[in-house]
Amino acid sequence: MATAKTASKQAAPKARLAKIFGAVNVGSFRISAMIMGETETGDLMVLGSGHRASQGIKRGYVTDMKAATYAIRDAVERAEKNAGTSVQSVWIACAGAGLKSRVSKVEIEIGGRRIEEEDIEHLLIEARDMIEPDGRTVLHAQPAHYTLDGAHGVANPRGLHAERLGVDVHVMLADGAPVRNLMEAVQNAHLEVEAVVAAPLASGYACLSPEERELGVALVEIGSDVTNVSVFAGGMLLGLRAIQMGSGDITDAVASAFGIRRFQAERLKCVSGSAIASPSDHREMIPVYGPNDSAAEASGPQARGADDKNRIARAELISVITQAQAQLTGEIGRCLKGMGFSGTSAGQVVLTGGGAELAGLAEFTQSALAMPVRIGRAPTLKGLPEAHANPGFAGLAGLCLYAAEDPVDIRSIGSRYTSHKDFGGSLGSTFAIGRWLRAVREYF
Repeated sequence: MATAKTASKQAAPKARLAKIFGAVNVGSFRISAMIMGETETGDLMVLGSGHRASQGIKRGYVTDMKAATYAIRDAVERAEKNAGTSVQSVWIACAGAGLKSRVSKVEIEIGGRRIEEEDIEHLLIEARDMIEPDGRTVLHAQPAHYTLDGAHGVANPRGLHAERLGVDVHVMLADGAPVRNLMEAVQNAHLEVEAVVAAPLASGYACLSPEERELGVALVEIGSDVTNVSVFAGGMLLGLRAIQMGSGDITDAVASAFGIRRFQAERLKCVSGSAIASPSDHREMIPVYGPNDSAAEASGPQARGADDKNRIARAELISVITQAQAQLTGEIGRCLKGMGFSGTSAGQVVLTGGGAELAGLAEFTQSALAMPVRIGRAPTLKGLPEAHANPGFAGLAGLCLYAAEDPVDIRSIGSRYTSHKDFGGSLGSTFAIGRWLRAVREYF
């Protein structure tokens, strides 16, 4: 019987891959890459992933082209080695570059008749022509949902009757030069760029459910140098603010407070740090130097306030962390209030990104903001390594999910009504008419 089962398992056909997606998340702390496959049945699986310490990137901007290119190539090669396959093109996430979100509302007259596919195309062309990039690059221009005579929440208006047909389009803008630098760093690594995706949008695909995005939720992605605060409602990203602070600033606060090196402060924060104090912290002494430190490092100068064994009280470490975290949380609260996400109109706050891995952060933030808070992680994906199933890699997984869905972009519309306009230089239009029509039929 066991032999029969074994033979049956061996005979089971292996799922064939129809598509392969490559994604690169270029952060200030680390650069990570992932290769995802989609089977002929539509199932997604992670084929391989890899990461390395970031170089040439500061607060989401490329500051050293050669170093950034090397780090990107290295991260992709690690993912390719784990996947057993290579990729020629990748989707890349953009966390800096002055991201700005905007919602455009457009309506056209229908006159009470049945809505046809040509009406939807005409509407989206009108919406496309109303995009005002103001000299910036358009990363996305996507229809979120339609309206019939002012009634919102219509997913597919085709075949319905209305006097007026409308659409809400989400437009994501970015500064052109930083985006071009990011693309060039990837291209110099011998990779083609499929698209540049705003990091908050990619993270939303990983961490937020469709119901959360519809009802209203705030997503806070805490990176090393930048924290992006975004608000979703009605199925789309409505507002976005960037804070030039992140988990790296907390590390710097620890290094400065105790007069130690940054890598030591990072280790103390990650291994022994917390955003919540406990009564036993005063009794626990933490060694500043780790077991893998070199003899020269271990015999280095004493940390400020350390005992004769170069240990510090955990309570002092947590005090420094919570003070720095309180500054960041205060900025997050001001951003949410500025976007109208406060008081009775506020919903849940979801924390993600590498900075969300700090112990006790959800409880700390919930108390400080007086809002329900949870930690956002990527959904369970076949083949995803356990080490990458944490908030720090949620954006990377979300980028792959975004690539697999490949949402409709109204700039791709080829029209029988008007000639195509290109917004934002090389990122303006990259898709063909046939692909757009297929996407409209599938998603709407």
